[in-house]
Amino acid sequence: MEIIKMNALEVLDSRGNPTVEVDLQLEDGTVARAMVPSGASTGEREAFELRDGDKKRYGGKGVLKAVENANTIIAPNIIGRDFANQRELDYYMINLDGTPNKSKLGANAILAVSMAYARACAESAGISLYNYLGGSNAYLLPVPCMNIINGGKHADNNVDFQEFMIAPHGAKSFSESIRMGVEVFHTLKGILKSKGYSTGVGDEGGFAPDLKSNDEAVEVILEAIVKAGFKPGNEVSICLDPAASELWEDGKYKMFKSTGKFISSDELIKLWESWVNQYPIVLIEDGLAENDWQGWAKLTKTLGHRIELVGDDIFCTNKAILSEGIKQNIANSILIKLNQIGTVTETLETIELAHRNNYNTFVSHRSGETSDSFIADLTVAVGSGHLKTGSGCRGERIEKFNQLLRIENELAQTSAFAGKKAFKNA
Repeated sequence: MEIIKMNALEVLDSRGNPTVEVDLQLEDGTVARAMVPSGASTGEREAFELRDGDKKRYGGKGVLKAVENANTIIAPNIIGRDFANQRELDYYMINLDGTPNKSKLGANAILAVSMAYARACAESAGISLYNYLGGSNAYLLPVPCMNIINGGKHADNNVDFQEFMIAPHGAKSFSESIRMGVEVFHTLKGILKSKGYSTGVGDEGGFAPDLKSNDEAVEVILEAIVKAGFKPGNEVSICLDPAASELWEDGKYKMFKSTGKFISSDELIKLWESWVNQYPIVLIEDGLAENDWQGWAKLTKTLGHRIELVGDDIFCTNKAILSEGIKQNIANSILIKLNQIGTVTETLETIELAHRNNYNTFVSHRSGETSDSFIADLTVAVGSGHLKTGSGCRGERIEKFNQLLRIENELAQTSAFAGKKAFKNA
């Protein structure tokens, strides 16, 4: 099916920053749209997000160059071509860019086209996006890991660690799971209010209060789980994303918000071990920094047999980096973000490599999101079993949950809910 028309446009993400949107039309008249997200805490080896750098416009964050590249370089090269499949299109654009990290055309330009093409092909074939990406055996609905307290770079408060999530895995269905999570979220709001804490939310919809300590973030969440009528560890567990790369400075970790003191890798590993002993934690993402490979090996040896250890910044959804991590026994799971690598095909290749080597995959949004629900379908397509895409508020996050509710309804009795088995060693 030939691409006969394509147009890129500068639009805004959930933080009010520019991003790339693409409309693409196939010869049968099918039209599809895609928007790409953007991260705040990013890995050093992520695919290159092309920004204009013009300080007079959006503080330098404009994406007119990426839009221009899409319209004047990518479009003329793909319009009129009949690509055999998604892989052929994606690798055509990769070669057209010709750089290791998509810095010529911009990963944001390439990804928008890649996602729009995938959606257009699915619609043209009369199948769902999750079936197009994953085949007829796509049936597994994920546990929604909901980020209900924000800290670190995602919030202006005194909490060092970036995300404190709940995993309502004790449900029998996705719809029941999302209900449980939202009820805990609203209960937490009441508890924070009663303690005199702020109930303002951070970038991803979680609350961002100034707390007495990092530990209190976990403890107040556990209080909310119980007050909402659920059993911690049995029905609802805790997941963490400390975003430790943001704390890394001169070979140590600076607890810059809470104490201002530096701690070593070994000390941070001991902290995570003590938390796992004390709290019902099933997953820690980026527990150490992306450049602390030696520390990661120790962390994996210490906790990898007990909980899921997810590499985000350290792997960047890149199969070459993941392959090295597998060789060195780093982590046991990988975070999956489309815009870290820049095409749908490369994302699927990384997921395939992870699953082939008994690594879990944890699909994720970005802090600068859009209303595009692509990752909801992706999660079901690859059977990831767990997804993080925000909290109990903010429309750009809720839209992913709503799409999963639609998918569950569409699959009806042929669907399954991942539950606690979605988490490594849980």
